[in-house]
Amino acid sequence: MPKNSKKKHSNKDTENEKNKIIINWYPGHMAKTKRRIQEDLKLIDVVVEILDARIPMSSRNPDIEEIIKNKSRLIVLNKFDLADEKQNQKWIQYFKNNGLQAVLVNSNTGEGINQAIKKIEEIYETMQQKFESRGRVGKAIRVMILGIPNVGKSSFINRLTKKNSTVVGNKPGVTRQKQWIRINGNIELLDTPGVLWPKFESEEVALNLAYTGSIKDDILQTVEIGFSLLRVLIDNYLEQLKERYKLEILDIKNILNQDIEENAKILEIMHLIGKKRGAIISGGNIDEEKTAKIILEDFRSGNIGRITLEMAEKYER
Repeated sequence: MPKNSKKKHSNKDTENEKNKIIINWYPGHMAKTKRRIQEDLKLIDVVVEILDARIPMSSRNPDIEEIIKNKSRLIVLNKFDLADEKQNQKWIQYFKNNGLQAVLVNSNTGEGINQAIKKIEEIYETMQQKFESRGRVGKAIRVMILGIPNVGKSSFINRLTKKNSTVVGNKPGVTRQKQWIRINGNIELLDTPGVLWPKFESEEVALNLAYTGSIKDDILQTVEIGFSLLRVLIDNYLEQLKERYKLEILDIKNILNQDIEENAKILEIMHLIGKKRGAIISGGNIDEEKTAKIILEDFRSGNIGRITLEMAEKYER
């Protein structure tokens, strides 16, 4: 859809254009990163998988089960402060029901970090007898952290290593590029470079990653991404939208009750938000790109409220 076009759109035009979300991206380093992680895993006791609490499934790599195989694992639901509180608890239960421990963390403030460390130690305790039988006594817990970009992997690592952390050097059989960072007396973190992206198995996954900023906005079309996010928020978090943008509920209801295409209704509400925020260009038209950026930034920063885009109930067996 052209930015700031003065040409009026028909309902059919709106429907066709708003359904065109262009996804044209795939990481060339994916295979190399995967091989590196698989090699490093031979040295690891516990894998910590960082997910975005707002999109726990979309922020997972679909190959993760194959990659880590039978390694013990802790799920960290990061950015939980931005996610729906009720859904946070449902996701914790979901992972528990699937045999995985999970913990809520806010890596920016450090909330939940100590609990994550405690969980790592608890997981290791269940493995300790096996290690002792092989003569490994009193050794530190060796941990690897996996997570796709923008789930907060770096912030989580920084929080873990901020206090009393030291580089403890190379381990036998480890190349010189691999460094171990001691978190405390019990835990050592393998400092591994590189990132691990998911494949886009569906447009829904790609959109969820775009909403949260894991895919850069210039990869996809900002207006279309903001539009699609607005649709989700109207369906699930209308009250928060109303409060954030000082919208009149009667105005929204009048728009939604119109006998026009669904996408045209969303566009009208988008224009209403743009008008409220002063995103107006010459001729009194709404600057749709600026409006989309406002909506995306307000969602990502939590200014609209605590929002979860993937509901745990959908994935329950």
